Amino acid sequence: MIKTFDDIKTSVIVKLGISTTTAFYTDTILDDWIQESTRWATSFSKWPLTEGRLSTTFVAGTEEWLFEGLKTETVRILTIGEKRFQKLNFEDYQIFKEEESSNNERVFSDFGRVLFINPSSDASGTLVAYGQYAPVDIDPTDSSSETVFSASEQEGNEAIVEKVLSYAMTKNKKSKEAENHHLKAVRILEGLEKRFEEEHYQYQTHPSRGGMFKRINVLDGGISDDLNKRDQF
Repeated sequence: MIKTFDDIKTSVIVKLGISTTTAFYTDTILDDWIQESTRWATSFSKWPLTEGRLSTTFVAGTEEWLFEGLKTETVRILTIGEKRFQKLNFEDYQIFKEEESSNNERVFSDFGRVLFINPSSDASGTLVAYGQYAPVDIDPTDSSSETVFSASEQEGNEAIVEKVLSYAMTKNKKSKEAENHHLKAVRILEGLEKRFEEEHYQYQTHPSRGGMFKRINVLDGGISDDLNKRDQF
């Protein structure tokens, strides 16, 4: 089980075939490689593991909002007082503001990490933004520090180990072995990514968005879906 910084480092040392760090693979070198490999693995995909939400009290009339901790332009859903806002691309938002400045339509956009929310909207209450967290760096000074994979998807940490070994083989001028470890790390993360994608295929879209939610037929029993509407043609 590879969960912590110490687990990752110990696994690397064992796979390198050494008992402790050496002059060739010092603590500083290994610590740097583990940090670099962790950044590489966490940025490999938009992991569901880093999805989250931040909230604050909405101040009416305020247009620009900055949420520290969220990745650039990753807010997908925004609500104020449980009222959902529609996301526009930034250029369309600017056109909307220029041509319909008094329109109270619930729309927003983002540019960089700044959210632009229509200040003329009629919403009030708690502002909640759902997006992608910027993963916190693993701390080499804390042997128990964990990665975003540690809680539930520890094969991600195995990929980090393989990436560190790739750096080690490069330093050792063993380019073929370095490439093999890199490719193994990639395969591990691609497998994890594929599993998440397969789970997403099971999601269903709400009928108002053209989806096919199945619904129970309370008269005749069983389940029918929206492909079989009586007046669909």
